[in-house]
Amino acid sequence: MADETAVIGGVDTHTDFNQAAVIDPIGRHLATQAFPTTPDGYHRLLGWLCSHGEVIAVGVEGTGAYGSELARYLQDSQITVIEVDRPDRRARRAGGKSDPIDAYAAATAVLTGRAGGIPKARDGIVEAIRTLRVVRRSAVKARTQIINQIRSLIITAPGEVREQLRTLPPAQLIKHLARSRPGTQTSEPACAAKIALRRLARRHQYLTAEINDADAELQTLMTEAAPELVALPGVGIETAAQLLITASDNPERLASEASFAHLCAAAPVPASSGRTNRHRLNRGGDRRANHALHMIALVRMRYDQRTQAYVARRTAEGMSKKDILRCLKRFIAREVYKYLTYQHTPSKPLIPTA
Repeated sequence: MADETAVIGGVDTHTDFNQAAVIDPIGRHLATQAFPTTPDGYHRLLGWLCSHGEVIAVGVEGTGAYGSELARYLQDSQITVIEVDRPDRRARRAGGKSDPIDAYAAATAVLTGRAGGIPKARDGIVEAIRTLRVVRRSAVKARTQIINQIRSLIITAPGEVREQLRTLPPAQLIKHLARSRPGTQTSEPACAAKIALRRLARRHQYLTAEINDADAELQTLMTEAAPELVALPGVGIETAAQLLITASDNPERLASEASFAHLCAAAPVPASSGRTNRHRLNRGGDRRANHALHMIALVRMRYDQRTQAYVARRTAEGMSKKDILRCLKRFIAREVYKYLTYQHTPSKPLIPTA
């Protein structure tokens, strides 16, 4: 290499391969090549980028999915990684669609400043919390489906089965069905219904035990990661965990509490016109984080005296409940932001940097 020319990389990520591209500081396309999504492939991709000059930054699509491991490898190798959203659909229709085109678009987005987000770090306790919550959410969803199936089967079951079960409370119903002995005459509708209900009840119990185990693990992790956040009024383990996940293991990527509020869709959007001066809810952002703020606000409206006084004052001023909730979520986002910085020890990189 005759001189150290500054270059910018872009990567379109996939399951089995990553399409990389390189441009110079004025946006000229230099080269593009595909590499496998393996440790050796990541090493070769980085070496290929560096062979074109000094790598200023690399724009990576899908840093929270297919590109997560590549982003981690590049960051461990002291390369600046920029999170790139998928290309605009209108621009894609005009320019066509291919992996090299998308890779060049990722690099161009970094050059023009359209992409500037720092990817979430996935090397600490928050990543552990996120992983456990993924499994817990799926277990809760499956358990809800099971109880709905049980109710549906009871409704359509033969009369002697339905009348015996329809008045039982949910907890007692699950226990009763799990302990039942329906017999072996599967050709009879009543017996088949009892067998099906017992299987569903036992599956419900298994998922409940799994959820309880996950809750205990999350309780321990949250106490270690952000005890002051969990101690705030109206903030539970689930809502605190979601806010931590939104901020990630590197909350310093959020420049201010305003940027955190914007990420959570709690920043008001101007909706003024003529003599009307008002703001409205933000429908974008991280909807799970917004839901966490919403749940905290609802709990405080019911149990927190400060919030109740605020709601009463705003209601007397003529503000609607929707606008009051919007203001509360913005205040809560500002309050919890300072508790999202915590001390933790990053885990060992999964891919050697040598």
